[in-house]
Formats: sequence, structure tokens, C-alpha cells
Amino acid sequence: MFTGLIETIGTIKNFSRKGTYYRLTVEASFSGELTLGQSVSVSGACLTVTRNDDKTFDVDMMNETFTRTSFGRNASVGRRVNLERAMRLTDRLDGHFVLGHVDGVATLRELRGTETKEAVFVPENKELLRGIVEKGSVAVDGVSLTVIDAGSESFSVGIIPATLSATTLGGLRVGGIINLETDILGKYVERLTIGGNEPDWHSLLS
Repeated sequence: MFTGLIETIGTIKNFSRKGTYYRLTVEASFSGELTLGQSVSVSGACLTVTRNDDKTFDVDMMNETFTRTSFGRNASVGRRVNLERAMRLTDRLDGHFVLGHVDGVATLRELRGTETKEAVFVPENKELLRGIVEKGSVAVDGVSLTVIDAGSESFSVGIIPATLSATTLGGLRVGGIINLETDILGKYVERLTIGGNEPDWHSLLS
């Protein structure tokens, strides 16, 4: 589990297919501190460390992850990625609960503002908008952001200068594709209500 507060920006050094899965080699400042089997959020996707040295680490990616995320569209050597190691129980819980399970991708439709930006995204799967609410939280390429507006076709978030400079969001361009993870709490509420499994609230509260 992650918080959506990015630790550092890494760079893809190699990306290759290994039979039924893909291998990603990332250069990162904390690579030497990693251990085998550790979870790292790579632009919002939770991946497992399979090798590391002082400069780079490897993670393997299943085909499901490859096709569901932006890696299936624009994984390339030299691409910069947001990195966050899994949270510790002793950490302060800033950001919000981010699982690293990307729900889908969204395209940047509009970018407003000068220093502080308002970014408008259109999810490829419009059903994901049911889990996005005004003043709620979303993870955009692994970054925890607050929703400004949520409509039937798009949603917008605000990005402060500190976040723009500390993450890959500073390089956002209209037409760019990002990984999107909606709030886990919203998913459970939807499952319990809209999904046809509405609970017996009277029994739960009695």
C-alpha cells in the first residue's frame, strides 16, 4: 500500500518482453536500498523488485498490467517515472490509501493555469468516473491529488508547483496518457450499493 506521495523520479533504462511477461529496468536514487520482493509504485503501478544494484532495479510486469496501464502505450527507454516505496506502519498517513492497482488510463484534455495547474482528464473507461467525486482523492500516475470537479465525461484536479516540480506531472502535455486509480473507499461503496449488493443497514447499525 502507498500514499501517493512520490519519493523520487526514476528513468527507464531497459524495457523488454520475457515470454508471457515484461521486464522493466529503472534507474533510481534509492535502488541500493531496495530488497528482493519489495513493492515499488512505478507511475502508479505496484510492481515487485526482482533484482537491484546501487543504480538500477528490475521489476516484472504481467500482461494484464501492461495492457491496463500506460506502459502498454508509451513504455520506452528514457521515460521518466514516479517512484514510491510501500508505506510503513510507523509513517504518517499523508496523501490517501493508494493500492497501486491501476484501474485504467486517462487522457489529458486541458491544462489551465500558470504556476498552479488545473488538469482535466478524460478516462478511457467512462465507468471509472462513478468512483470519482468532487473533493475526493485520485491517484494520477501514482500521485495523490484532490478532485476539483467530476462530471459525466471528465474530471479535473489541481496541481501545486511543488508537485509539478517533484513528479513527472510537470511534463504533462495535452493528449498525454496517465495511469488512473480511483479511491478504494469509493469502490467498496459502489460495490455495496450500485453493484446490487446493498447491505441491510439496519442490521449493521443495530
